[in-house]
Amino acid sequence: MHEKLKDYRLILASQSPRRRELLKGLGLSFEVKTFPGGDESYPFSLKKEKIALFLARKKASYFMEKEKLDEKDIVITADTIVWINGKELGKPAGKKEAVEMLTMLSGQRHTVYTGVCLTSAVKQDAFFSETHVFFRHLSPEEINFYVETFAPYDKAGAYGAQEWIGYIAIERIEGSYFNVMGLPVDKLWNALEKFIH
Repeated sequence: MHEKLKDYRLILASQSPRRRELLKGLGLSFEVKTFPGGDESYPFSLKKEKIALFLARKKASYFMEKEKLDEKDIVITADTIVWINGKELGKPAGKKEAVEMLTMLSGQRHTVYTGVCLTSAVKQDAFFSETHVFFRHLSPEEINFYVETFAPYDKAGAYGAQEWIGYIAIERIEGSYFNVMGLPVDKLWNALEKFIH
């Protein structure tokens, strides 16, 4: 597939350094292009993976408003959410909210959903990945240390699985670890293969 993709211009429309790192890990050449200021609201009736898919598609629409795509351009947009007890956890607004989120996740199982959208000038395809994450009980000291040291304000659910908190808190994962980081690269690889055929 690397050979086939040489004919295409892959664009990652995400500011996430983790998504950049994961896409790089697939050995694909791509460029990063973002347009700040996109609206990330969604209809209240949406739940779970439908939120992540809606936002990934919305990011693609916003990108298309700003940039005209050529026939061989493929834009990748993604959105990751954390779902626990019937509630969506996005990115925390500040320290207080980050502490509240991690306290909620402590000792519980939560689900991470990432919606990914592939868009070209002529078609669009979207898919999602779902991962269950089990956290051990965290002390207030551990939560405060993590929030103060790592400032996880750019992460859904206020944590990065690849950081200190992931090392000490995650007891078990069911599903893709890379999905928890923000990009289910296994599914993305398969989706790209289908997309260019």
